[in-house]
Amino acid sequence: MYRSVTRHIEVTVEPNFLPEKSSVADGRWFWSYTVVITNSGEETVRLRSRHWIITDGIGRQQEVRGEGVVGEQPVLAPGERFEYTSGVPLTTASGFMAGSYQMESESGEHFDIAVPAFSLDSPDGGKRVLN
Repeated sequence: MYRSVTRHIEVTVEPNFLPEKSSVADGRWFWSYTVVITNSGEETVRLRSRHWIITDGIGRQQEVRGEGVVGEQPVLAPGERFEYTSGVPLTTASGFMAGSYQMESESGEHFDIAVPAFSLDSPDGGKRVLN
């Protein structure tokens, strides 16, 4: 599991390779990833948008930006958590993702929280180490 904390908001990510959705012959590898966002701060916050940088095994990057996550803009009161699972395909057997969420506080302040970089490993791609 991968973890980061920004302004008392913890983000953990657990990636999972899905061989049943992958095809080496077709050059397609697929992962799910489960994200848990926990508000340990004292103010209610809303997740407004996401920004991902997805890097495949040969260094090609793709940026993804959008509103919310999985069609939602969750509101997290102090002590609350939000969990979701999504997926990502690659045309290489390994890669990694990193990103951020833009949050909005009750007072209207916008700020970014880090999503930890996490490795996408398949049995075909070997293990990668993120520094």
